[in-house]
Amino acid sequence: MKKAILATKIGMTQIFQEDGSVIPVTVLEAGPCVVTQVKTVDNDGYSAVQVGYVDKKDKIINKDKGGKKEVIHRHGVNKPLKGHFEKAGVSSKRYIRELKLENAEEYTLGSEIKADIFAAGDRVDATAISKGKGFQGAIKRHGQHRGPMTHGSKFHRHQGSNGACSSPSKVFKGKKMPGHMGCVKVTVQNLSVVRVDAEKNLILVKGAVPGPRKALVTIKETTRAEA
Repeated sequence: MKKAILATKIGMTQIFQEDGSVIPVTVLEAGPCVVTQVKTVDNDGYSAVQVGYVDKKDKIINKDKGGKKEVIHRHGVNKPLKGHFEKAGVSSKRYIRELKLENAEEYTLGSEIKADIFAAGDRVDATAISKGKGFQGAIKRHGQHRGPMTHGSKFHRHQGSNGACSSPSKVFKGKKMPGHMGCVKVTVQNLSVVRVDAEKNLILVKGAVPGPRKALVTIKETTRAEA
């Protein structure tokens, strides 16, 4: 992998080509990401670049009337992370991720990775946490078939048989059953970059990308060749 970046999903829209055709695209606000650490084979055993994305406020401490210190912003950056960012010479960031790039050693602390590393026509993989669907039945969760809906049938959207009679007399682990759906890491491969706006840090990718709006998305060079 030669290039990758962190992005925020803004939403979906459509753009028109010169021939009048319509392309559905997902708009991603990509970067700028700041290099917070460079991992080398000699020091860490592998080569990678640690990047930070989206500024985050430090803890805000306010003194009350009694003279005691009271933390009024509890979701700031803790001391270890604050020291880590200060060592890199960058401001505090909300997201930290590692990108295993082939040319990781060429990056320096504080350097920026922007949307212009990609261009129209590039093929990318998009990774994000999918939308949570809550508790769902086997039909919606796994696409299983329903029973008859008329003629006195009492079996409509139930899962159906789980076992195989008296042998093995149990339900195997991993059986597709009702349960929690969504909220898992999903990667969509081989998406096409339609347009890149370097000034606004926007990347338009053809098709859908996992996750809800404002979700953190990792965009990287595809590992799957075009069929």
